[in-house]
Amino acid sequence: MIPGSWGSRNNEGSTNVEECDLRWPLDQQAQIDELKRLNAKQAAEIAELRALVAELLEENARLREQVEMLTEELGRNSGNSNKPPSSDGPGRRKRRSGSNEKSNRRRKRNRKRGGQVGHPGAKRELLPSDQVDYIEEVFPPSCENCQAELAEIPDPKAKRYQVLDLPPIKPEVTEFRRHGVTCVCGYTTRVPFAESGIPTSAFGPRLMSLVVLLTGVYHVSRRKTAKLLSDICGARISLGSISMIEARMSQALEPAVREAWDEVENAPVKHTDGTSWLQAGTMRSLWTLASRTATVFKIVANSSRATLRPLYGLLQGILVSDRAKTLGFWAMKRRQVCWAHLLRKFVSFSERAGPAGRFGRDLVDYAGLVFTYWHDYKDGTLDKQTFRAWMRPVRTQMEALLERAVAAKLVRLSGSCADILSHREALWTFVDHEQVEPTNNHAERELRAFVLWRKRSFGTRSDRGNLYAERVMTIAHTARKQDKDILTFFTACAEAHEECAPAPSLFVPLVASRTT
Repeated sequence: MIPGSWGSRNNEGSTNVEECDLRWPLDQQAQIDELKRLNAKQAAEIAELRALVAELLEENARLREQVEMLTEELGRNSGNSNKPPSSDGPGRRKRRSGSNEKSNRRRKRNRKRGGQVGHPGAKRELLPSDQVDYIEEVFPPSCENCQAELAEIPDPKAKRYQVLDLPPIKPEVTEFRRHGVTCVCGYTTRVPFAESGIPTSAFGPRLMSLVVLLTGVYHVSRRKTAKLLSDICGARISLGSISMIEARMSQALEPAVREAWDEVENAPVKHTDGTSWLQAGTMRSLWTLASRTATVFKIVANSSRATLRPLYGLLQGILVSDRAKTLGFWAMKRRQVCWAHLLRKFVSFSERAGPAGRFGRDLVDYAGLVFTYWHDYKDGTLDKQTFRAWMRPVRTQMEALLERAVAAKLVRLSGSCADILSHREALWTFVDHEQVEPTNNHAERELRAFVLWRKRSFGTRSDRGNLYAERVMTIAHTARKQDKDILTFFTACAEAHEECAPAPSLFVPLVASRTT
């Protein structure tokens, strides 16, 4: 090979200089390619790490939000949510009672329990003499001074004492005998049962009414009702008979229940609220409509708008409720949103950190002004014109604050404030209408007895049970509003049903019953 040519080697076997000069560019290019490959790999790893960091940051934000939600849920009580006071723990109950201004004043004075010195007290009033069944005249036998015998001369200023007791209660049993009379022709005739006047039930109206009073109004279990009637009245009655009485009385009360529904539908102002109900372990919905003169209840399959709409009839008057979307069929300008619900919502906002907490505290302050002015107006401290004049700036500033909260786009706050603003027309109805209250406490109080019944009995087992429960509670609550004796009204309904006579009215004074 020619010296200096490509690929030649010297005697020691080393590569020629020209060959080294040729390979060096090749090695440099390989290194560059390797560095590019490593750089691309590192860039991919960096991108992967950035994606992982972004994912971790997103997960961290989600977990933070979840922790905040769980912490807020853990802190929910009757003061910042729609949970009932009975769900509060002992510590919360103590703080709630301690926050009461009246309780604070009592604690500062360190007063003992019971009546205080100077308290006017209360005593049992004596009944008029014409309402007394027996009178025992007590005369002194002799003079305390000279021991002479004294004549029994009535004293017009005699000191009166009365002892209230119950006579022995014994059931009154009436036996009907339908005789068969044999004619000379040999044919025996009996009066047809339908024409005999014999009651179709083995139990009289007053006993049936007492059973309904115990099971449907005072929510005594059927087994305990049977035991109570046996112990007190000596009336033996089976569980099956109690169930039969409930079904019979449910039919007897139906006309009065329809009358109560008509009364509520035509009322100028009505309150409504709903809760859950159980039927044989299946979830149902229990709703109430309450006016000043009547209260009605209805157990329905669910709380959808299609289910509830027929219950409200012609949609007359003003409806006081919470912000339930299912009530959207009622015109907003004829609604009043419950401010007690709003206040609890604002309190929950105020317990958060950051901007949400600041918005919440401002909203609580404005809600406090609303209630302060309202109570002063109801107490007579403010007249109507002054109350409305003072509420105008509160309304303007409150709505402006809600709009700022919506614009802040805060999680779990701006959406709620936007929903409140969508009820803008229903926030201030109570300012312009004297009969309207700013809260829905009336409906919640009416529903409370039913809720306690649900807790004790776990609901009902059949549609017939639902009818019985809602009808009895409708009559009981409406009768109390009409200042009627519930047992007397039940008895009148049972008598009318037995005699196929017109049912008594809940809103007209009762004629004295023949069984009383």
